Amino acid sequence: MKKIVVVSLALMFSIISNAQEKIEEGVITMKQTMSSDNEQMNAQLKQMGDMTSTGYFKGDKSRSETKSPMTGDMTIIIDGSEKQMLMLMDQPGMGKVYMKESISPSEEDLKSVKVTKGSETKTVLGYECQQYMIEMVQNGQPVEMEMFVTDKISAISQNTTAMGDKIEGYPLYFVMRMNQMGANMEVTSEVTKIEKQSVADSKFSMTPPEGFTEMGVPKNPMLNEENKN
Repeated sequence: MKKIVVVSLALMFSIISNAQEKIEEGVITMKQTMSSDNEQMNAQLKQMGDMTSTGYFKGDKSRSETKSPMTGDMTIIIDGSEKQMLMLMDQPGMGKVYMKESISPSEEDLKSVKVTKGSETKTVLGYECQQYMIEMVQNGQPVEMEMFVTDKISAISQNTTAMGDKIEGYPLYFVMRMNQMGANMEVTSEVTKIEKQSVADSKFSMTPPEGFTEMGVPKNPMLNEENKN
């Protein structure tokens, strides 16, 4: 009996130790749930169901893939050393488009972001995460976020790039509250799986794939010439 207890304790401490190990490269699975106090909007969100995204990270590079039969596919690739983000979208009515931009927030952007380190912690998948409270403005609308981050995952998250260096770590759980078209909306995201494994460098290519058109640029360049005449 004592041997079983000792083995169980050893296994438990091994799991805790592995969970707290810093991971430089791997795959993350995240679940996102959306709800609203507006009945019509809430019904539409329920039809969409929970969305699952898969993230890949390696050093200062990351990639997030989200697939939805209703809203289409979205891939976000971030190169931390180059401070660049490539967004690929394949959505109904829009087709395959991409957008490339800097992830470095401007001085003006940072002024509109207020970050407060909280007093709470939350354990997610064995990782102890620090609480942060964020207030910011997006598209003229106030946004509030409660975020729990860990410094054991060396990945870049698109959800924290707008805060500059005000948040240290990767968010494993966060709740975002905002107003959309007069209705209050809440988005909850939680990491459900973290795997330490090798990731191919090709996952982080900042070159748009063949078949994607830059957002706002006509597919046929001759259309611009015709419009000029």
